[in-house]
Amino acid sequence: MGGMYQLPWTYLHAIKDYVDMAWHLENVPGAKAVVNFAPTLLEQLADYDEQLKGRFKGTGRLKDPLLIALDSPVQPVHVEERKTLIMACLRANDEKLIQPFPHFSRLVEMARWSLEEPERLNYLNDQFMIDILVWYHLVWMAESVRRGDVRIQALMKKGRLFNFHDRRQLMIVIGELLHDLIPRYRRLAETGRVELSVTPYAHPIVPLLLDINSTHEAMPGAALPEITNYPGGEERAHWHMEEGLRVFESFFGFRPKGCWPSEGAVSEATLKLIAQHGFEWAATGENVLRNSLKLSGLEGASIHKPYKLPGASPACFYRDDGLSDMIGFTYTKWGADDAVNDFIHHLLNIKKNTEGDHDRVVSVILDGENAWEYYSYNGYYFLQSLYKRLQDHPEIELTTFTETLHNGVLPAKLPKMMGGSWVFGTYSTWIGDPDKNRGWDLLSEAKQTFDKVMATQDFDTETKQALERQLAICEGSDWFWWFGDYNSADSVSDFERLYRLHLSNLYQMLGEEIPQRLSEVVSQGGGGIEQAGTMRRGG
Repeated sequence: MGGMYQLPWTYLHAIKDYVDMAWHLENVPGAKAVVNFAPTLLEQLADYDEQLKGRFKGTGRLKDPLLIALDSPVQPVHVEERKTLIMACLRANDEKLIQPFPHFSRLVEMARWSLEEPERLNYLNDQFMIDILVWYHLVWMAESVRRGDVRIQALMKKGRLFNFHDRRQLMIVIGELLHDLIPRYRRLAETGRVELSVTPYAHPIVPLLLDINSTHEAMPGAALPEITNYPGGEERAHWHMEEGLRVFESFFGFRPKGCWPSEGAVSEATLKLIAQHGFEWAATGENVLRNSLKLSGLEGASIHKPYKLPGASPACFYRDDGLSDMIGFTYTKWGADDAVNDFIHHLLNIKKNTEGDHDRVVSVILDGENAWEYYSYNGYYFLQSLYKRLQDHPEIELTTFTETLHNGVLPAKLPKMMGGSWVFGTYSTWIGDPDKNRGWDLLSEAKQTFDKVMATQDFDTETKQALERQLAICEGSDWFWWFGDYNSADSVSDFERLYRLHLSNLYQMLGEEIPQRLSEVVSQGGGGIEQAGTMRRGG
């Protein structure tokens, strides 16, 4: 807010996970994958690139508190500022990102001791602040970079008492990684290693924009928000599709064939809408297919193939929840070779059980960023072994969704679809809980105000576009993901506060008074959840 980034995850995941994934795909000649980008992520990556380029030229300013602190010649003086910065540097997986690095581990131990009594923070000097900042960025660095960049190796070898030159070297590496990231994936797409797909612009749950009542298809008894139809939802769904395609094409130079609808959330109406925007395929979760097969009287039909609804509809691929969740959750605790052996064993079992079906496809779909901080070495050994073994295996072919369709895989007919997402085959992660429903009501009320003002005021094109994009941010799915008492209070607090700030900002931009309800907390959170709540299991 106020032009500042509130959380650093975009650039931290970029320099760690997006960089490593590109490296793995570049370094195994037969590797293939589909990589999906949300358009808002592309814009944020480009914005970070511009920030760093401007900073090195001395003409721009940084907008992320962690990068500002890493780059600044002076460290914060006030205890509260130091506390905020130190707490930000503790946001890392203890087992995989803290304990393996003795220098960082010692700094974290001192930081935790200091936070027990805030008075102690007065006695931490600037060098402590600098060293913990440098180490935080080193542990969030891609494993391929740690192994291949002499500047990063020199910093890790030095280990302590970092100076301004050291910090500048680290900033240069971060700048280089961010600058080349989108071009790297474009090159991978041009060589056929990767198929790039896209999500609607700001990652909304499209079926709920179209019809909130579609919740009841998979959750008949679920409570709904007070406002049971999102105002102008169909128009907004088209806007997110069109804007998403425009942004994607501006970065990659072509229109993608595939759409991963946000959170794999689909319905019959959603797939028709996706088809209207020229997509050949979409993808979602296994339980959506299982529910839909049951609804269609086809229980027991294969889940390892694409299906197509009657009429104008894309081919739809379905995530194998078991295999995808093994990578997301189970193999994090295994040795790389054992995990890859187990994965291949499961694939061969599927092959054996589907012999004679020429249209069989196993779709392994997971979060491309959050899994790897739970693996040793950011999943380096697992991913290298996985891609090499799959590439060399005589009975397994790595491919992409468009490639399968162009090589003769024919989608089976699916008479009816039951709306749902990749999580449990329902929309329960985003609606049906009192806190989530309250979030929807706040959004619907803001949209009603938006429509009223837009109908009565003649904004110039630039202002209108800014308002559309601000509304789009408020329509994103992540806000609703975090609401509810099963998530940790800290994470819920971050996201619900930002949600209310974004809605308040929309009212201000419209020239309207901010409703009192937006000063009241939407959700408190409470429980701890597996892998900090950033990931879910499909079933």
